[in-house]
Amino acid sequence: MKLHELKPPQGARRARRRVGRGEGSGRGKTAGRGSKGTRARGSVPLFFEGGQMPLVRRLPKRKGFKPINRVAYGAVNVSELARIESPEIGPAELRVTGLVRKRDRIIKVLGQGDIDRAVTVKAHAFSAAARQKIEAAGGKVEIVARGRS
Repeated sequence: MKLHELKPPQGARRARRRVGRGEGSGRGKTAGRGSKGTRARGSVPLFFEGGQMPLVRRLPKRKGFKPINRVAYGAVNVSELARIESPEIGPAELRVTGLVRKRDRIIKVLGQGDIDRAVTVKAHAFSAAARQKIEAAGGKVEIVARGRS
């Protein structure tokens, strides 16, 4: 048996229905479209609602847009850092304590609240106020590369 000799089994492929080919075919005259009306005469758009204002046009348009390359930060405040007992706080410690969600790939420390002890904080970004408060308490700020956490 050769490739060009392959055929589907008898009855597996049905012949295409040829409509509008005379009364004897059983699909003549109106060709299965019924009699009269819009659908008998031509195509109707999917969203057409019989002349009333379509739903697509009744609803208001959404304002603004969502930037594709938006960077979403997991935010942690300086006051929340005080809850962690470790002298060195990194992304792993923040995730374990539940201050940052697992899906937050990039972490930013924000300056709300105060910290009263010296800690080394490792994060992907810091606000100016947060950096100032951590360093004022005798701590250190280290920026972690974006790919690692």
